[in-house]
Amino acid sequence: MLKLVLPKGSLEAATLTLFADADLPVLRSSSVAYSATIEDPRIESVRILRPQEIPHYVADGVFDLGITGRDWIAETSSDVVSLGELRYSKATANPIRVVVAVPSDSAVQSVADLPQGVRVSTEYMELTRRFFESRGVEADLRLSYGATEAKVPDIVDCVVDITETGSALRAAGLRIIDEVLVSYTELVAHPASFADPQRRHAMEQLMTLLQGVLEARGQVLVKLNVSPEHLEAVVAVLPAMKTPTVNELYGAAGYAVETVVAKSQINVLVPALKDAGATDIIELPLSKIVH
Repeated sequence: MLKLVLPKGSLEAATLTLFADADLPVLRSSSVAYSATIEDPRIESVRILRPQEIPHYVADGVFDLGITGRDWIAETSSDVVSLGELRYSKATANPIRVVVAVPSDSAVQSVADLPQGVRVSTEYMELTRRFFESRGVEADLRLSYGATEAKVPDIVDCVVDITETGSALRAAGLRIIDEVLVSYTELVAHPASFADPQRRHAMEQLMTLLQGVLEARGQVLVKLNVSPEHLEAVVAVLPAMKTPTVNELYGAAGYAVETVVAKSQINVLVPALKDAGATDIIELPLSKIVH
C-alpha cells in the first residue's frame, strides 16, 4: 500500500533499530543495499536514500511516506505533510541544532557582529541564505560537502553546521554564536497520499507503533505486592504516568500494584519501595507505550 523511504547515513542505524523495535524489521540483501522490504501489509516497498533528498521525493509523490529531518524539509522548502516528530537522532533523543559558529578566539559575539560579505561554509545553502538575509547580513556562501568545521578560519570566516551535543564543534575550536533551526526527525507524507483515507489510516497506524517504541525507551514496568497497612506508604513512593494500578489480591491478602517508571530512577526506587513495605518487587522491560 505505502511506498516508504528511510534515511541513509548518520540516521540509518538508529532508524533501522527503531523499526525493528516497532516489530517492523527492515529486510535487505546486504548492509549497503538501497532497496528493502518490511513484511507488513501496509508497506509495499522500502528504499534507503540520503535524508537530504527525501523531502523532495515525498513531495513529488515518488514515495508516500518518509523519514527525514526538519532541517532538510526547511532547506528544500518541500510541500509535505508531517505526521509528527520522532524524537531520536544519531546518538541521543535530543534534536540536532543548525547553528552559526566562529573560531573560539574570535571577537564576534553575535551574527550582527559579522562583516558584510562574510564567508560562510555550509551544507544548508538555502536555509543559511534566508537566515543571513533576515539578519541583514550579506553572506558569501560556500557549499560544503563535509568536514565543514575544518574550513575555519583559513578558508571561511564562520560555518553554519549541525550539532547534537556541541562536542565536535568545540573539538574543532569553534564557538556557537547563534541558532538557525532546531530539528527533530519527522515522519512525512505526500499530501495526496495523506488525503486518501485508507493510506492515511495506515500511516497513522505506523506512527503509533514508532511513537510507542520511543515512549517506552528508558522506562520499565514495576510490579509489587503490599499489605493493606503499607499500601499508602508504598503508593507515596511511586512515581506514575497518571496513578499506579492497584488491584486487591485473592483472599484479601493485600494488593498488587504496578506502574511505569524511568529506568534511571530504579536503583533508588526499589530499595525505597522495600523500605516502605513492598514485597515481591518485579522490574520488567517495556517495548511500547501507546496512549
